[in-house]
Amino acid sequence: MSPAEAAEKVAALRAELTRHEHAYYVLDDPTVPDAEYDRLFEALRRLEAAYPELQTEDSPTQRVGGAPRPELAAVRHEVPMLSIYTETDKSEQGARAFDNRVRKGLGLAAEDGPVEYAAELKFDGLAISLRYEKGVLVRAATRGDGETGEDVTHNVRTIRQVPLRLNGVAPAVLEVRGEIYMRRDDFESLNLAQREAGEKSFVNPRNTAAGAVRQLDPAIAARRPLSFFAYGLGDRGDWIVPPRHSEVLDALEAFGFPVCSHRRVALGAEALIAFHAEIEALRDTLPYDIDGVVYKVNSLALQDQLGFVSREPRWAVAHKYPAQEEITRLTGIDVQVGRTGALTPVARLEPVFVGGVTVTNATLHNQGEIDRKDVRIGDWVIVRRAGDVIPEIVGPVLARREQDLPRFNLLESYPTCPKCGSHVVRGEDEAVARCTGGLFCPAQRKQALLHFAGRRALDIEGLGDKVVDQLVDGAIVKTPADLYKLGVLALANLERMGDKSANKLLAAIEASRETTLARFIYALGIRNVGETTAKDLARHFGELDRLIEADREALMQVADVGPVVADCIRQFFAEPHNVEVVEQLRAAGVHWPEGPPLALPSGPFAGRTVVLTGTLPSLAREQAKALIEAAGGKVSGSVSKKTDFVVAGAEAGSKLEKAQQLGLTILDEAGLLALLDVAAVSTAQQTQSGMDE
Repeated sequence: MSPAEAAEKVAALRAELTRHEHAYYVLDDPTVPDAEYDRLFEALRRLEAAYPELQTEDSPTQRVGGAPRPELAAVRHEVPMLSIYTETDKSEQGARAFDNRVRKGLGLAAEDGPVEYAAELKFDGLAISLRYEKGVLVRAATRGDGETGEDVTHNVRTIRQVPLRLNGVAPAVLEVRGEIYMRRDDFESLNLAQREAGEKSFVNPRNTAAGAVRQLDPAIAARRPLSFFAYGLGDRGDWIVPPRHSEVLDALEAFGFPVCSHRRVALGAEALIAFHAEIEALRDTLPYDIDGVVYKVNSLALQDQLGFVSREPRWAVAHKYPAQEEITRLTGIDVQVGRTGALTPVARLEPVFVGGVTVTNATLHNQGEIDRKDVRIGDWVIVRRAGDVIPEIVGPVLARREQDLPRFNLLESYPTCPKCGSHVVRGEDEAVARCTGGLFCPAQRKQALLHFAGRRALDIEGLGDKVVDQLVDGAIVKTPADLYKLGVLALANLERMGDKSANKLLAAIEASRETTLARFIYALGIRNVGETTAKDLARHFGELDRLIEADREALMQVADVGPVVADCIRQFFAEPHNVEVVEQLRAAGVHWPEGPPLALPSGPFAGRTVVLTGTLPSLAREQAKALIEAAGGKVSGSVSKKTDFVVAGAEAGSKLEKAQQLGLTILDEAGLLALLDVAAVSTAQQTQSGMDE
């Protein structure tokens, strides 16, 4: 290009980079992913190299970061906080290129042997300088523009990993450089608390940490779970510094600073390559974010010999990994229907290379996440992919939103299930929308069959995951009713299923035709209807048809059935597909004793709530539960003020302690049997066959 065109391009790049730097360093609100910024920065650096006359002192390539905030006092760094060169070649050749530059700078020949390096992690946080005088922390300052930073001592003092006084004999003056960051688990916990409080979630750990350090109220910083790693020195005063960088880190650790354990002294380029690969394999398991590793010549004397170029040390380099965040266009939103009927919105993207692969789809989790992030079809969005984690949308790039795009509403876009046509519903307090065609929906077939055949449901022994996979994948079974049409030949042809196993499974299917109403209701897999609720429904209505025809008010008359459960039952039976499968099951001979509805439970535990804890001497938990339920009681899994009795056995734990604190009635096995008027354990054992009535 001509000099005039180059000047115009340079001016445009500087303006865009300055805008992004201000958002990233000053506002702590990034407008583009790091990879996008790096590309713009590299384009400007190449142009300035090709046209040296265009290089100016105010170019982003000639400074390190952003200007200090006016609310915070300016701090002049005694030793500038300079950045290090980023190796653009992310392959192993990047390490070799750095080693070659170092060897050339030191005038080393091949026979001179390998250079000794210190290899460390490149943390994704906020660089900080800590000044100690006579061993006491007197000032903490941000990097700022490298020459002048901001005084953030009031906030840094709240970080418990930063020592307020150094261990041992400390030098008169020592400035320690390091990184303030936020652990991933701390970040997730913080965002959970934000959401529960109805406040805005934070975008990423790095900017959350930076925002906490650079705001004005130390009470806010104290509530943010910040961490710190030391990695270098600034002003050393008259301290006799160890001769190697690795030994400096050892000395800092002895002073009481946290120093990352993922560091190594490496001889030559091949050792650097091995470190780079090793950390890349560990990257996604680390409890904090990194975006690469750093190589430094280990000898401080050789560092001095190599010196600096363009405000960057010749003796160090950052060797990055493939970007985990990129920017692309959101072209549409589809949904995936899960095994339990949950509809998960999935973003359709213009293809983008991120995290080492080309990504065309990313999860949006649920409607609540779409609303929280304000993601709209047509937006430019930030996509994140870390390791094998499913790619996700971090958020939109609002500065690039070209018009007032419509918000996405999942229920409006998908009122019916794309797999089966059943209605889609979303509970009032639920984040997830669900298909109501549980017995019919192809996406839910495997889960529906496994639940239907479960031990607590129709108890079809031998109908496990592998058999169900083959029956569904081979289009042999579509609904639970199809199980009763199976023959020996169809089963015997399945993998690892001979005649003997086939006949055994058929016998179990045949035996399941005779069941109880409670088991059958539970087997239908109605959302929020567990074993206990199924038994309550069976007792209350007595017949399945009464349950199918019951309206919301009638359902809420059942013990412990509230609005949410009542709505789930109505939605299930309001779906014709589900009722059709129920009728097919009855036509196939699945039956149970039916009778009039029971108005109220009777017995010594009628209307009482009982909690079982610990191991009883003779009664199994299921036997005790059956006895209590047969006597009109309800067995709960947790202790509360509403609990009437706690039956405690050996090794009863926190439930017993809570019962004692609440002053509840506590029984042992003998006390339970006495209330039940059961003379012997054998009597309880005889009730096993009638547990489900």
